[in-house]
Amino acid sequence: MSDISVFESRTARITCTAEEFYNFTTDIRNFRRFIPEDKFSEIRIERDSCFFNVSMMGKVDIHIRDKKEFSEVSFAGSAMQVNEFSLDLKFHDIDSRKAEVKITAQAHLNPFLKMLAAEPINRFLETLVSEIEKFYGWKDIRRDS
Repeated sequence: MSDISVFESRTARITCTAEEFYNFTTDIRNFRRFIPEDKFSEIRIERDSCFFNVSMMGKVDIHIRDKKEFSEVSFAGSAMQVNEFSLDLKFHDIDSRKAEVKITAQAHLNPFLKMLAAEPINRFLETLVSEIEKFYGWKDIRRDS
């Protein structure tokens, strides 16, 4: 079995509280607004999980693995039908209207695959935290069950 490879984002400052961020991220249906329909197909999104097809990657399946109220949300998933990965969000308030978040991605990768994947994964994490910092719709969450 391959070693676990760990990739970390920089710490991002977000325009909401840790509670608002938690409420948004623990309902995966809120992420639909970020999924470009022209790049994904077979999209199925539920409260705790989502599934979609991405060209070049194939089927991606993601679900909430664990959550700790107002401080952590962990997602687990698989891509290309064999590679399991996790995405852990850890966050906390820095004042009454802002919070910080750091994202850690982990996957079992052999040394060669890690070498090939490191740059795209790090670029993905930087894009993700940059978009999180720009986003202002944290309170605009799904209210139905």
